[in-house]
Formats: sequence, C-alpha cells, structure tokens
Amino acid sequence: MADILYLVHRLPYPPNKGDKVRSYNLLKHLLKQHRVFLGTFIDDPEDEPHIVTLRGMCADLHVAKLNPRLAKIRSLNGLLADEPLTLRYYRDASLQAWVDNICNQHKIDAAVIFSSAMAQYVEDKSRLPTVIDFVDVDSAKWTQYAPKHRWPMSWLYRREGEYLLDYERKMAAQADRSFFVTEAEVALFASLAPECGVRVEAMCNGVDADYFSPDPLRSSPFQSDQSNTKSATSAHREIPIVFTGAMDYWPNVDAVTWFAKEVLPGLLQRRPEARFYIVGRSPTPEVLALASDQIVVTGTVPDVRPYLQHAGVVVAPLRLARGIQNKILEAMAMERPVIASAECAAAVDAEKGTELLTAITATEFITAIDTQLANPEIAIQIGHAARARVIARYSWEAHMSHIDRYLPAATADQSS
Repeated sequence: MADILYLVHRLPYPPNKGDKVRSYNLLKHLLKQHRVFLGTFIDDPEDEPHIVTLRGMCADLHVAKLNPRLAKIRSLNGLLADEPLTLRYYRDASLQAWVDNICNQHKIDAAVIFSSAMAQYVEDKSRLPTVIDFVDVDSAKWTQYAPKHRWPMSWLYRREGEYLLDYERKMAAQADRSFFVTEAEVALFASLAPECGVRVEAMCNGVDADYFSPDPLRSSPFQSDQSNTKSATSAHREIPIVFTGAMDYWPNVDAVTWFAKEVLPGLLQRRPEARFYIVGRSPTPEVLALASDQIVVTGTVPDVRPYLQHAGVVVAPLRLARGIQNKILEAMAMERPVIASAECAAAVDAEKGTELLTAITATEFITAIDTQLANPEIAIQIGHAARARVIARYSWEAHMSHIDRYLPAATADQSS
C-alpha cells in the first residue's frame, strides 16, 4: 500500500457528470491498493452533502470552494501573466498550502493528477513521481471553439489553446507517464508535442454495466411508455427522443440547440408524436429557451436510467467532441439504440450499424431515428448488441489498471 496524492479539478462524487464518472472510478481503483489523499474543488452547492462520503473514503481530504463566475473573472489575470486562463481559474492558495503540508507531513509516494489544470500544484515537486490523466487534449478543445465564436471570444479561445498546449507539453515532459482517453487523443497530442510521444498512452473510459442495466420494474418518466402504446390514447402518446449530459457544457448546449433547430422540425413531420427530452443538470438560459410542447428540459434528475431505458432512441449529436462520451456508453449499456454524430461514434469501439448508429447531417439523423422507431425489432437487436459490446469492452477496472505499473506497489513506512 502506497500513499497517493490525488488532485482533481471537480469533486469526484457523485459520479453524475462525464469527467466525474472517470475521476470517481479512478479514485475507486486507487483506493483498492493505496491510501489516497484527495485535493479537489467543489463548484456546485448540490454536491456539498457528498463531501462526507469522500471524507470517509480518503486518508485526508481538502475541498476548495470554487465560484465559477468569480473564477472566470479571476482567470482573466492570466492575460497579464502570459499563462493559460485555465490555471488561474483553478488556482487556490488554500489547496496549494494543503498539498505542500501533505507532502511535508507524509511520505507521499506518488501524485496522480486528473486534468492539466491540477498539475500546477505539484509543478515544483519534480522529485515526486507523478502520473497525469489529461483525459482529453484540452488545448485542442479551446482551439476548436475559436471558429465557432465571434471576436473577441474567438481570439480568447485561440489564445487559450496555444498557451494551454505549451503548459500541457511542459507537464507531460515532467511527468513519469501521461494518459489520454483514446488512442486518437494520444495520436493528436503526439503530433502537437512530438517530444512527449513516447511518454503518453491511452486509458479508456468504462461504464458500470451492473448499474446501467435495464430493469423491467423501472417505471417510465414519460407521459406514456412508447413500448406500451397499445394502452395509451393517441392524445397522450409520445415517443421520447433523449439526450443526456451536463447542460452547462458548451458542446452539449451546441448539440441540443442544433438538434432542436435542424433535426426536430423535420422529424416531427414524420413523427408528430416525437418529443425531445434534454436531460441533465444546470441547463443554460439558451437551453431553457428551447422548452416547448415538443421539447422538455428536465434539469437535474435523481436518476438518469429511467430516461435512457424508456427512450425511443438516444441521440448524441455533438459537433465538437473530445474523447469517449460516457453518455453513449451508458445508453448502450441500457440496451437502447444510440444515434451519434460521426465524430462521437469514432471514439467508441463498436460495430457501426449493428451496435451503434451514426449520422452527420440533419437528414441523416431524421432518417436514422425514423427507421429505428418504425422497426422496433431491429431497435431491440441493436440494443442487445450494444450492451453486449459494453460488457465485453468497457470494464472500468480493466482500463483503470493501466495506471498501476507507474505507481509504487507498497511503501515500507506508512506512519503519519
């Protein structure tokens, strides 16, 4: 058993958001073999009751409060300091003091860093073995945002991409090993930072197939379950088209906005009973404005599984996507036919057309959705095949174990 310092940019519990799902499962894996000292931020008051759960799991815990609005303002100081705004956004004196104190008082054997922003807390600790889970090439994400926005945001995003890439390269060169979520992300980073190419590898996402599994006793959250339409009157019958995700994340906002404006009108001409459900926490004003008779914005829900299980189809029309989308794996595990944008689907190891469906244009999405709704037997077959693929390929434990070879197996002195 070793003493591990684990730094995460967002409270990794509950695992109800894409990055938190991965950071929580990495925490679970580390706890099986090591004592973990966890330093993290909390940016959502709804997560506060869960701090006690993490405190009971870890050897020590420091949670720094982060106000997203104030952090954005504070991060602008990075413009004067010639550094990425991301670093200033996640810079906290109390967290740095805690990290320094933990490293001084305990024989910390290694540091595990989740996301590039948290590497700054061990930047001056070059003798501490360090592993970084970058997850995605975040710098490329900001660069992708630039042409989608007007000036000055386009300039700001482009600048952030450039400065953050410099920092990612610096920390990847300093770390003992760095991970990204897919081989495609590894290849992208290696092309941007060729000097780090031999120091990075892929550590894929997974899904808890026991938790995300269909249950015949699970009730539907919709007006009428489309699988039981014989008992529903036409006046109340609806076919739910479901999207899940954190709705304050810009690629998700862009995806549902595009789907609502470009896909749904044409789909309603073929399927007037279709209703688009946007299921996820913290919907932005832009998302809330989409709500109508044909579009439901749920906000936070206690359990996403009923929405997935009873969906007619699940869609993931992201036009900007990095890495593997957990929302796709979860819906596949729930045995639902998933129709994803080609960019999203490319990262998933699944047979396209039989386990995972793809579409690019609005017309392709309309046709794919309509085909699945018109052929429930085929939809069921795709759902069964999708779950089988998840069980065979996407075990969290199998993927997270990739980190073990870069961490010490034990320490001689565990005194504190």
